[in-house]
Amino acid sequence: MTVLSVLFPLFGALAPAAGVAWLLWWSDKDREPGRWVIGTFVAGFFGAFGAFFIAAKAASIAGLTRGGNLEENAAVWLFLFGVLAPLFEASKVAATWPAFRSHHFDEPYDGVVYAGVAGLGFAAAEGVALLARHPGFGVPLVRALLAIPAHLFFSATWGYALGRAKKKHEPGPLFPATWLLSTLMHGLYMHFLFGRGTGAIVAVVPLLLTMGVVAYFAARDLAGREKHGILTDRTERAAMSLLDLRAAIRADRGAVRLGWVAFGTFVTLGAILVAFAGSIAAAHWANIDFARVDEGDLSTVGPAAFLGAGTLLAFPIAGFLLARASELRNLLEPALAAGFALLILLGLLGFAAHVAFLFVIACSPIAWGLACAGAWLGRPSGAA
Repeated sequence: MTVLSVLFPLFGALAPAAGVAWLLWWSDKDREPGRWVIGTFVAGFFGAFGAFFIAAKAASIAGLTRGGNLEENAAVWLFLFGVLAPLFEASKVAATWPAFRSHHFDEPYDGVVYAGVAGLGFAAAEGVALLARHPGFGVPLVRALLAIPAHLFFSATWGYALGRAKKKHEPGPLFPATWLLSTLMHGLYMHFLFGRGTGAIVAVVPLLLTMGVVAYFAARDLAGREKHGILTDRTERAAMSLLDLRAAIRADRGAVRLGWVAFGTFVTLGAILVAFAGSIAAAHWANIDFARVDEGDLSTVGPAAFLGAGTLLAFPIAGFLLARASELRNLLEPALAAGFALLILLGLLGFAAHVAFLFVIACSPIAWGLACAGAWLGRPSGAA
């Protein structure tokens, strides 16, 4: 064992995760006791290795080999979403639980801090284990670094729900729902980051963008509600725009205009076909060769990314056209139309192209958000 093999995992995975944990702790004006934050990070770190040990035993019992790409069969998918992802998220909850039971945990934002730190400890352990097996500046290091923001987001999502439950002194359905959502996202993230070829890492980008946008606005909203002093006047005004967007989706609530939802669904599907065909034509004009795309080679996924980005343009255009045609003051119908169009697209791809199905799932949150943004711009000028 060389010095490099010891130091590289520590500086390549542990140090970045610990740095993000420090930033998360520092961003809270009413900072939690340092010993509790460090203890939660350490519990997340060592709890991860316990979860890895249990996962390895479960895989051995199930007859699944360690390492290699995830195969496309029901057994592996069941193990991924039914064992690995729930086990890993449960280990983070266990690391957070001592802090949750303490008197220091007294507001929703504390849930974000403690759960986020536990998730970062887990990410550090995952990165250390990965880089210890594959030292060097390559794809393993990229995977270890990309796992850090993902684990932070997964944990902070249900951590906020824990904070709400602690403040209200009642469990409620929010924590189970957010924990289940985080578990599903965790499984999907693991599949793209560790279970496919290096080219599939590109699919992590839209997931990270979605997580970043949601976390950014959610953190500002929490800071504004709880007077943490994180916001500037400018970001407070931006946070109000998010509230305006939510109000626009719920405005003028009554019977849903099913006709406009159906019309919007067909408009969105038509726009997807046009955008897809246009992207292929533009790629042909620019001499972009789609035959070069290889999931196992990260350097060849540019054409696929070009095609996906072009297709995403269909959603804001469709949302804009539906809002202009319907002259509705709310965004409920455009939002539903985009959602139904995505479900239909996923249903068709589920039968035809398994890989494309997974990539569309990864891009669905961004597509839906773009459709709502287009509808926002296309609303009547006097809409609130």
